[in-house]
Amino acid sequence: MKTKSLKYILAAGLVCCGLSTTMTSCNDVLDEQPRSNFDPTFFTDPKGIEGGLTSLYAHLRYFYGNGYYLNTLETGTDEYTYAQSADGNFKDADLSGVGSVTPTSTVAGGAWGTLFANINTASGIIENGAAAGISDALLAEAYFFRAFDYFILVQTYGGVPLDLGAGELKFNTSTIRTSVRNTVPEVYKAIFSDLEKAVADLPENPRLTGTVSKNVARLYLSKAYLTYAWWLENPNNIPTYPECSRESGQAQSYYQKAYDMATQAINNPGPYKLQPTFYDVNVATNDRNSEIMLYADHDEDEKYGNGGVGYGWGSGGSPENFAYWMETWNYTEMIAKDPSGNNINPVQREAVQGLGRPWTRMAPIADAFMEGGVWEDAVKAIDSRYDATFTLSYFTNWDKSGGNAAYVVGANGSQIKPGESYFSWVPESEDSKINYTGADGKLGFGEMAGHNDFVVAVNHISRKKYPCNWKIGIYRTDNDGGLGSKVNGGSPRPWNIAKFSEFYLIGAEAAVKLNKNTEARNLVNVLRERAGKQTYCVNKRAPQTADFSAEMVAATPATITIDFILDERSREFWGEGYRWFDLVRTQKWAERATVYHIAGSGYTDKDLQEVKRDIPAGYYLRPIPQGQLEGMEMTDEEKANYQNPAYRN
Repeated sequence: MKTKSLKYILAAGLVCCGLSTTMTSCNDVLDEQPRSNFDPTFFTDPKGIEGGLTSLYAHLRYFYGNGYYLNTLETGTDEYTYAQSADGNFKDADLSGVGSVTPTSTVAGGAWGTLFANINTASGIIENGAAAGISDALLAEAYFFRAFDYFILVQTYGGVPLDLGAGELKFNTSTIRTSVRNTVPEVYKAIFSDLEKAVADLPENPRLTGTVSKNVARLYLSKAYLTYAWWLENPNNIPTYPECSRESGQAQSYYQKAYDMATQAINNPGPYKLQPTFYDVNVATNDRNSEIMLYADHDEDEKYGNGGVGYGWGSGGSPENFAYWMETWNYTEMIAKDPSGNNINPVQREAVQGLGRPWTRMAPIADAFMEGGVWEDAVKAIDSRYDATFTLSYFTNWDKSGGNAAYVVGANGSQIKPGESYFSWVPESEDSKINYTGADGKLGFGEMAGHNDFVVAVNHISRKKYPCNWKIGIYRTDNDGGLGSKVNGGSPRPWNIAKFSEFYLIGAEAAVKLNKNTEARNLVNVLRERAGKQTYCVNKRAPQTADFSAEMVAATPATITIDFILDERSREFWGEGYRWFDLVRTQKWAERATVYHIAGSGYTDKDLQEVKRDIPAGYYLRPIPQGQLEGMEMTDEEKANYQNPAYRN
């Protein structure tokens, strides 16, 4: 989607809303200029409305694909902790005593400023669109995005303001320095109304590739119903703010609404469908496939406003898609001997999926890969999602940088040629077969009989080296047989936001809460059956035909629980930014993430350390950003009361 007017459009949104506009990171990435040029008549002209609609999609780039936003949704969960090179942004989010969450931290900022600016743009379109001759179907896109943004906000902060200065859900054209937060039920009422309108008026098929349709709205409406039902039930007495009563007796009706909406969407898929294998969902050569319902789009062509993808060095700020850097360890520090005894880097930075630019900011916890974890050995053996989620094997590529060595010395004195695996992660059950002494001492690698490549078992994952997230990795078409001159830039791939597969897990979760075990099991098994099928092995870089679908279904528990649903959600959406929302919604965050294990920050560290997190109930809401509080002309008492209670001084 072309976004050459993005800066002007976002400037319009920002000046209208009196809320803080900075997303905290190493850059003030949302400080768009010139703000003073905004004219409210922009939204009364059809071209202006169309430009505003384009900006609703462009705004997705300002948080989806941003590594600091991904950090807020993954670090501190049962998927990720901070890695060796992490700064305070990541250590704060871990809640393990090495940092702290405050109103000035990245964890507080999230997408606050981006979302309120976009909400105001959506309101301007909604208020003025009909008079400008805009169809109901186009206006429904604005209704969708206003609800989409409010849904993120209410999950993150609790109740948030519906009045940005001109009245509730009204388009604001003046800077306002006061604000009042609505309650959670009031915000959800607005979300439901907008999404129901979107479901009614959006077309079955998107008007353009990547625009929203009826089923995209159904996905978020079903998820909003589900999340609100949990909030009403409040099984673990998690506090909310602003304080208000919860009608817990209504929870079942909203679980039913969630279940009905999800199953309606599955039965009326429109242009969407599951891909035949999990690999097909995530391989870069198949981006924008039929399972992906919404994405923050990027392209190799810089003229479309992708932000940094066309340059040799990325900025590490939005709208660039650089989140994959955070989950990538510095594999380029491997050193091997060539036939002459010279040291060379056998695996160099390359703009291919599974490698790319390493930042070593986020490390997966070891527990997930060990006995009892979501990726335990029994799962690895039959679930293709493991292979198609992680870079487990690192293939040599020195020849692509002009190196002419015929081979490098590998494990057990073997010769490893260009394009062959130099290092691999192996299952926990293989650990006793590995000799960790006498191999590559610098990186702590081991040797195992039958392997030419060096190995480490996954029960030795450390903050320094770990499996990378293959799914979200870079991919370029212009490497021209080399490593890629733009390997250090942002990824030109779209960031996947919504998938058709989630309907099955939303429906299953609601079914569990409705005591519909058969229905829950049937829904889960659709994805598990698919996960058992494999046509390509990422970590062999070769076709591989396997069908463990019957074994996957047989391994599904007879009774489906919320914990099993959470396990399945992790296997489907690992490292993509779902996890914090999932754990907060189900009120399982503290239960599942308080204790984790990982080895130290040195390459040779292999012994797991137990780490404990402090996850108080008040932290199920993030703090209101300090910039928001400082920007308001209110009394100190009013500002203090605006903040979520767990973060007040």
